[in-house]
Amino acid sequence: MAPTSPSAGSSARPRAVAAIRQERLRSHRLSAPAPTIAEAARHMLATQSQEFWGGRWALAARTRGRMSVRDVDAAYDRGEIVRSWTMRGTIHTVPTADLGWVLSVTAERQRRQAAAVHRAEGIDAAEADRAERLARAALSGGNRLTRKELFDVWEHGGVSTARQRGYHLLVALSLRAVVCQGPVVPRDNGPTREQYLVRTDEWITDAATPADPLAEFFVRYIASHGPAGPRDFAWWTGLPLGVSRSAAAAASDRLAVVADEPEPQYVVASGAPRRSATAPEVVALPPFEEYYLSYADRTVPCAPEFLSAIGPSMNGIVRPILVARGEVVGVWTHSIAVGRHADDPIPELFAPSAATDAEVTAALDRYRDFITA
Repeated sequence: MAPTSPSAGSSARPRAVAAIRQERLRSHRLSAPAPTIAEAARHMLATQSQEFWGGRWALAARTRGRMSVRDVDAAYDRGEIVRSWTMRGTIHTVPTADLGWVLSVTAERQRRQAAAVHRAEGIDAAEADRAERLARAALSGGNRLTRKELFDVWEHGGVSTARQRGYHLLVALSLRAVVCQGPVVPRDNGPTREQYLVRTDEWITDAATPADPLAEFFVRYIASHGPAGPRDFAWWTGLPLGVSRSAAAAASDRLAVVADEPEPQYVVASGAPRRSATAPEVVALPPFEEYYLSYADRTVPCAPEFLSAIGPSMNGIVRPILVARGEVVGVWTHSIAVGRHADDPIPELFAPSAATDAEVTAALDRYRDFITA
């Protein structure tokens, strides 16, 4: 593969970018879909899911066939996947078996970053400990609670959830691996927007313990996002660049270097998933999409002049995207509000010639089938 450096010659750059896009489509299982939702989640390791519907669609888009939101919800209900604040203070969907060791790498840094907010909210270690005791008691024996119900438990136990205290206490207990978001909460007339909170030690019964969690983290990132390098991993995880480079060194025997300027770019040595001849060339992907967001340089999937149309915006929003043959060519909108989730998604192409009307319609129809099933 050609070098990925932005400083490469003008003729080499387009060829290199096209090659990277094709390899990343495969790594992301967009051109090599997984057989099941659980396998897609295992391959991705951590899939951005701060928009719950978006995280579910991200996994469905990486799975063979016409998956429905019910298929993804069933994976949550079976305990195959959970959501939690795994890195960068952001919610991801992860395989249940991997949650503990991922937090063993990322939780302490997230706690340090939250310290100032905790001081402003008057949350100290004693308060968090009190919230933990109340949560463990309320959720023991397989009990499950909605967020509101857990906040009520805290209020009745003398722990205030005023302002943003409840939210920050929930994040703190998630980083301690005390609670996670598991089964979905049923909702009439549309896809659910909420999950039950469960005790992590009771819900997760098959926790994995890799010999070197940091090296495993890097390998799993490269397997699902490569070609990529330490700067990309540092952005994705929120870990310092020096730690990311150490992770790459520790994992070097499981990786292959495909470019070395301005720094090494890796793929996994064991090979990528096999491409599918039936995988669509145009896909509609969710907000906060991994294929776009999870790199230090987003000009590989998207032309620089269109980055601001996608985000992150001033309020942190990253819009749903349309991807044609590896290139982000537009955005789209849709609501999952009651009575509106069956409405047609609305596309907005940056360049009308980048994809045909039929390709865009097929991509959005696949999503609509997913969300309305």
